[in-house]
Amino acid sequence: MKLLLRYPLVAGTLVALLAVLILLLSGQPVIAQIAASIYALAVAAYLAVGMARRLAGGQWGIDILAVTAIVSTVLVGEFIASMIIVLMLAGGTALEDYAAGRAKKELTSLLERVPQTAHRERGGSSAAGSSAVEPAAESQTNGQHEDVAATEVRIGDILLVRPGEVVPLDGVLLSESGTFDESSLTGESLPVERVAGEPLMSGSLNGEAAVRMRVTALMEDSQYSRIVALVKEASESKAPMVRLADRYAIPFTALAYTLGAVGWIISGDPARFAEVLVVATPCPLLIAAPVAFLGGMSRAAHSGIIVKYAGVLEQLSRIKTAAFDKTGTLTYGRPALVGVRTAGSMTEDEVLGLAASAEQYSSHVLAASVMDAARNRGLSFQTATEASEFATHGVRARFDGRDVVVGKPAFVAESAAGVAETELASGELAIYVGVAGEFVGALVMSDPIRTEARRTLAELESMGVIRTVMLTGDALATAQHIAAEAGLTDVRAECLPPDKVEAVRSLPLRPVMMVGDGVNDAPVLAVADVGIAMGARGSTAAGESADVVIILDDLSKAASAVRIGQRTVKVALQSIWIGIGLSVALMVAAAAGYIPAIAGALSQELVDLATILNALRALSPDRGAGKDALKGAGTPGTGRTLDAGATGPAPVSRLPRSAEQS
Repeated sequence: MKLLLRYPLVAGTLVALLAVLILLLSGQPVIAQIAASIYALAVAAYLAVGMARRLAGGQWGIDILAVTAIVSTVLVGEFIASMIIVLMLAGGTALEDYAAGRAKKELTSLLERVPQTAHRERGGSSAAGSSAVEPAAESQTNGQHEDVAATEVRIGDILLVRPGEVVPLDGVLLSESGTFDESSLTGESLPVERVAGEPLMSGSLNGEAAVRMRVTALMEDSQYSRIVALVKEASESKAPMVRLADRYAIPFTALAYTLGAVGWIISGDPARFAEVLVVATPCPLLIAAPVAFLGGMSRAAHSGIIVKYAGVLEQLSRIKTAAFDKTGTLTYGRPALVGVRTAGSMTEDEVLGLAASAEQYSSHVLAASVMDAARNRGLSFQTATEASEFATHGVRARFDGRDVVVGKPAFVAESAAGVAETELASGELAIYVGVAGEFVGALVMSDPIRTEARRTLAELESMGVIRTVMLTGDALATAQHIAAEAGLTDVRAECLPPDKVEAVRSLPLRPVMMVGDGVNDAPVLAVADVGIAMGARGSTAAGESADVVIILDDLSKAASAVRIGQRTVKVALQSIWIGIGLSVALMVAAAAGYIPAIAGALSQELVDLATILNALRALSPDRGAGKDALKGAGTPGTGRTLDAGATGPAPVSRLPRSAEQS
């Protein structure tokens, strides 16, 4: 019932067709013909109005042939055929709309990541610009805050940001220190450490400790809101796409008129013209592409690829340039251990095991990566008799009478002799380890390139993608390193969101496909000819501004989307040409007088059936898809270096992570 209410023309045509059939069965053919003719002509008049508007704007479409076919079938008395044409016309439009609606239903509401509330400190407003260090956030959380709408927060208000929450507005950090994930905004793959007085960007994700901040910008002026506005502007600037079937409307209509006129002139019978138009109904054009595109969208969804609009598949089939974000797209977006460099008598596993045992008492984001690396090697964690974390610098713990210090080189050097900074490749960072007063080694971390990255780019090249570009906010050296491993042809580094938008707009080979995952990618995804969001771990902003959302954490699905687009368009064109070929054959026979109107209407339905059955082939995978798949795997890539800093903050005693979580 909801579908019928959503598509009233389909519902009305079905009801009218049922009423006509009832009248015919009850012996009222004249009334049935009058009723059907009036309804069909009313629909034709409605279509003619829209057609006239488009013609005035210089747009020619399939509606011209539809209106002509409806009127001609009414004039020759083939009222059932006219009703079928109306049903096919309404059904084709409904299929396209329904397919897009079903795909979008899988996604969340627009930009739901935008912070809606803020925890404002009661009576906590202070002059903007002050950078004095405030007491620890944990001491300010007991009944001293109120939840207010983010739009009600004013400059100078003091907010509490709890662990794991998104920073709601731009501001300045008041707590001594904090760790923030800014990857969705800047593309920086590693967590960023901030100290009191440093700026915070709205949209960044707080770490595992509550912090206090002073607001420096209103909601509409904050970084995240500016990105949202850029997304909307880019979306509105994208030109609408022309329906595939519309491209064949003019020549097909002209051919039908020509054959009808030739038949009329040769026979001298004006009915011959109508008979030609009966078999020239545009049903193959009206229904072939929507059915094929619906099949392609269903096939994509089955592969974990949500295509929002049918026309996107056509754009995918013609992609010439593919642009990629780095962090979270070409790389995994999370730090991983790439090596342990020892500096004493301890083995790699001993250094890693002690470091992980100490890191279980740390709230730093990198601590989880160290612990995961130890687990992957089957190492067990020791229990400390005492442990303290020094925010943004490291952690110190005691195991069996031995002090273990893990963190930045300057911090470890305070307790361990012989600390020497290890040589790092572009984008790598090191975590230093000291045991019992001696430096024992360093853990080298990086953000590795996806194993499927090189294979994905090779597959895109095999499908006609000529140019591949990386657009990233990372440093040039890091970007070039990843680009060389992945096999990209061009690199644009240190890009802010507006820079990415301008870069995509300036790319000469169109259409351009952009693949990204973060909030900072949302504007460029919106302005690209086809925006593809890595939605498994990416932001909602990216998913909502994109045309395609990959719901699996697999970059190769970007190549699969192009392949599905190419197959869908191939099947749609085959179906259209099958319909046109059969219709032309029928038109020639009708012009010669071999097919009367009734037989023509019946034969045309066989053409429609053949067209639809062929279009449904888009539901099945391309048998040759696997033949061109190229094997290959990327090697671990890099992230960015974590700067060493001086010590200073007081230690914070902590339980192990597992104990805190329980």
